[in-house]
Amino acid sequence: MTDTAGGRASLVRRQVPTGQEEDVDRRQDLVIIAKTIIDSNLYMTLGTADEAGRPWVSPVYYATAEYREFFWVSSPEATHSLNLAARPQLAIVIFDFRAPVGAGQAVYISAVAEELGGNDLKRGIDVYSRRSQAHGAGGWTLDDVTLPARHRLYRATASEHSVLGEKDQRTPVCL
Repeated sequence: MTDTAGGRASLVRRQVPTGQEEDVDRRQDLVIIAKTIIDSNLYMTLGTADEAGRPWVSPVYYATAEYREFFWVSSPEATHSLNLAARPQLAIVIFDFRAPVGAGQAVYISAVAEELGGNDLKRGIDVYSRRSQAHGAGGWTLDDVTLPARHRLYRATASEHSVLGEKDQRTPVCL
């Protein structure tokens, strides 16, 4: 559930007694929390690994389509891009950075990523550009993410989302 006092959405946890109706309410609350975190943040953190399994994390500005596809622009020479070329599986976390200590919440995502081309590239750059423009950063075109440009467009397709539920345990949510 959200509280919008002060003009900013902040996440509020509530304790609900157990029982079937309460379980449904609790799951719905977790879905709302996940969507609120994704919608209200600008950056997600990519967790990648190289061929040898060495981990690497990188914050990237993102746009999402239906909470299933997450798009970002990066150099193909960036460490996370090189890692994804070798090992496309990744973890993503998007967290509520405004939460007070002890009340943190995040969306954890398991996904597979790829550099986009063809028809997927056109659709993806449209999604990314709309969000970028909405945040005052200007639009993006195909020319901005194809040779000889420095950047490429990437997409992570989520296979699982979770948030912290009772007792700070990751709880899967269907978005």
